[in-house]
Amino acid sequence: MKVLVIGTGAREHALCRSLSQDPAVGELHCAPGNAGIARVATLHPVDQLDGAAVTALARELGADLVVVGPEAPLVAGVAEPLRAAGIPVFGPGKEAAQLEGSKAFAKDVMAAAGVPTARSYVCTTEQEAAAALDAFGAPYVVKDDGLAAGKGVVVTEDRAAALEHAVACGRVVIEEYLDGPEVSLFAITDGTTVLPLVPAQDFKRALDGDQGPNTGGMGAYSPLPWAPEGLVAEVLESVLQPTVDELRHRGTPFSGLLYAGLALTSRGTRVIEFNARFGDPETQVVLARLRTPLAGVLLAAANGTLGGLEPLRWSDEAAVTVVMASEGYPASPRTGDPIEGLDAAEADGTAFVLHAGTTPGPDGEVLTAGGRVLSVTAVGADLAEARAKAYAGVAEISFKGAQHRTDIAAKAAQ
Repeated sequence: MKVLVIGTGAREHALCRSLSQDPAVGELHCAPGNAGIARVATLHPVDQLDGAAVTALARELGADLVVVGPEAPLVAGVAEPLRAAGIPVFGPGKEAAQLEGSKAFAKDVMAAAGVPTARSYVCTTEQEAAAALDAFGAPYVVKDDGLAAGKGVVVTEDRAAALEHAVACGRVVIEEYLDGPEVSLFAITDGTTVLPLVPAQDFKRALDGDQGPNTGGMGAYSPLPWAPEGLVAEVLESVLQPTVDELRHRGTPFSGLLYAGLALTSRGTRVIEFNARFGDPETQVVLARLRTPLAGVLLAAANGTLGGLEPLRWSDEAAVTVVMASEGYPASPRTGDPIEGLDAAEADGTAFVLHAGTTPGPDGEVLTAGGRVLSVTAVGADLAEARAKAYAGVAEISFKGAQHRTDIAAKAAQ
């Protein structure tokens, strides 16, 4: 197979890493990619939001499968011209991708499908937002209706800050606060069959102890030793399958990766949000545990033949990933600094480094090029071992102002 992956982040590096290890993949390409992906795939300087350009590249390469990684190209409709050209594509079309592109659309789908979620109001004026905030009380949860790269959600006890965020966004969803631990559950679907993956947990806050501003994610781990028995089966029945069925009935079938962000509340499991693609950094740990070759699974989803696959095989080992971010992240990340120690972090094979915000420098060095720079990932017999290996890898790497959380998976590993 010739596979083309679209995207630039650590999620795409994780996908490319898994695909490069699949014996069925003969050629691996990525557009536009990053400095780390260049080690396992051929890079192409194509605008990932330009559906015509992506389709032209896929045709030129003779791609048997295109995997669209990030949400922005999916919401922009990059999958449509690929499908129109008869090229198998893993990722939903523009209308189905509104499940992530619009929080209000997602709430409408959940209501129609009977999916359990937080009570909410869609607000477009300051007066509506103020009334909604007062209706629910603190902690206040305000979500930008559109795409915000994981940083459009404010959860705060400060009513003024919540109202300020609502006014700045324009159109928001304000909802009741959901208590309890959060779980990320991915599912691969062809629009009919839904194949859940293993659960993971990520860490959204920038600082230890879940302090600081919301980020795109500072680390993740899998499995979840504290998760209730039967959680995946319950979520498949009450959330994932009804959502996929509802979108198919609307004439906008969802094919690709459906991500459910869940809260295990005192009143039962509730959906916090849906995403229309693999989550970052959870993908890094989920794929590290997957033993079934990835390309065939993604192709079956693209071709509508997922129901014929054998059950996925998983490692019993644990995986932990720690995000190294640049100085100033998430507000104003510093870029352009050389990164030292990448080879040393992987030298003994206990950890591997997935690149996110990196770019090649003029002299062959690797430079920082974004807020989240690297995901240092490791697998171990249990979470404690995987965690120790990941942090040993982190300790080898340095760049100016580097920051990371020190408590990823700490409680779960005890």
